[in-house]
Amino acid sequence: MTGSAAVTQEYPDYWEPYVNDFAYLLSEEDEEIIREKLREVRAEAGIEFAVVIIDRMSDYGHDGAIEPFATGLFNHWGIGDSTRNDGVLLLVSRLDRLLRVEVGSGYGDAKNDAMAAIIDEKIVPLFRLDEYEKGINRGVDSIIHEVTGTWPGEFNASILEKLKNRISFGLNVIGDWIAVVYAFAAGLGFRLYRRWKRNKPRTCPVDGNKMYRVDELQDDAYLKEGEKVEERLKSVDYDVWLCDQCDHRTIESYKSWFSNYGACRSCNFKTLEGKSTIVEQATTSSTGLKRVDYNCKNCNDHYHTHVTIPQKSKSSSSSSSGGFGGGSSSGGGASGSW
Repeated sequence: MTGSAAVTQEYPDYWEPYVNDFAYLLSEEDEEIIREKLREVRAEAGIEFAVVIIDRMSDYGHDGAIEPFATGLFNHWGIGDSTRNDGVLLLVSRLDRLLRVEVGSGYGDAKNDAMAAIIDEKIVPLFRLDEYEKGINRGVDSIIHEVTGTWPGEFNASILEKLKNRISFGLNVIGDWIAVVYAFAAGLGFRLYRRWKRNKPRTCPVDGNKMYRVDELQDDAYLKEGEKVEERLKSVDYDVWLCDQCDHRTIESYKSWFSNYGACRSCNFKTLEGKSTIVEQATTSSTGLKRVDYNCKNCNDHYHTHVTIPQKSKSSSSSSSGGFGGGSSSGGGASGSW
């Protein structure tokens, strides 16, 4: 990061030392379940573990990889004991489709491979199904086990209770993997069908002659300006088919599965970008307010809306007392994307 970028870098202020969902991704129920696990590991093992969810890193002036942002946030908050430096941060940047497990400098590089495996095997497969709550829950469970040797809920459990928890956990994991395998198979089948559909020969509806598909580098000549912008933003891909005999053309569109751009109210092209800013934080006594600024990359339409943020439950604030112990990270951990 350059010197000028470091000056403008911002980080959010934490609401509590456990779950800080700035993107309002989690339900109140799932947030409380995760919070209880983090509260337990802090009380029983003395390890400060924070889960942070944001919309995108650019909201805080960061343009680039997630690693320096996560390290900076970790050190800005001071997660972990200042002597042991054993804190843990699970950071999810939802719209960037990036996540990172950052660990305190006390671990060195010893946990890097384990955290990478947890991301790849426990979290990302569920994130790809949009099962964010399950992915974060599974990730938190596995991270706690990795740094403490104990699963959540088992610090003071009897052997019988631990066995019951393991069976329940195993059944849940099996169910999740069945869902992952099913979704993968369904997704693969759809992609193969879509590829076949895009590549199958076309017959001209006017004269019945064979049509040919224009090369991707040359099809811009047949597209509207808004369609060219959509292709540049990768929100929509277009195929242009031409008939040699009568010059009839057919233009087919294929929307991207994972695009951050929506349809513009003015030009109707999928070129609308939205950025959120928290105007007023929600509290236990009042709702909050979020401003969403929209900008169309095609027609330059600019407008904004305000969205009410639900009032926070009392249970979520009851654990918000206290902060962090002044720990630091030297960049250890692992990252992933979905």
